[in-house]
Amino acid sequence: MSHLSSIGAGMFSDLALAMPSTPPDFATLDTKAEFDALFATEIESSGGTKAANTFVRVKNVREFPSLGTPPNIVNVPVYGAKTSQQIQGQSDSPNLELTINLVASDWADSTLLGAAVGDGNQYVFRFALMNTEPTGYDSTTGTTGIGSVENSVWYFIGKIEALLLNPQLTDANTATLTLSAQSEFFGIYTVDAA
Repeated sequence: MSHLSSIGAGMFSDLALAMPSTPPDFATLDTKAEFDALFATEIESSGGTKAANTFVRVKNVREFPSLGTPPNIVNVPVYGAKTSQQIQGQSDSPNLELTINLVASDWADSTLLGAAVGDGNQYVFRFALMNTEPTGYDSTTGTTGIGSVENSVWYFIGKIEALLLNPQLTDANTATLTLSAQSEFFGIYTVDAA
């Protein structure tokens, strides 16, 4: 398929992380084909077994943060001037905080996602922006995956740093999932139907 070509709500957007049995060489991972291959087969967080080219989706996301590379602008005060000057600096990696509707069984210590929280390991993440529901979330099975709809995809290497529970008395229980970006953002790509 192609990139998103119309204005719309990204209500079918998806975040997934690769769960291979052996971690990839993060230093050499930098092409669309290498990233796409890591997301060939979806497995469940509960009861799933890590294997080559498998991934787990972060389900029940209520709110995504801003994703991408932040601006590299620094404000510098100038003596005697009414305004500061802006110069180019170095961008800081963003903290990514997602709000999820909490289904506690998805995040138990015995699940793949639950075990990944705070474990210090790096994972490859895929964020797919989609306005239409795909037939599946795998990226390499032709018209049955993300390639079945218009999509715009970013990849990055990161860690799951924390999961903070937000109990609610009048609404659904939520949690804040904090990710840290350990690499630049790769994309915007599109996953094409084969």
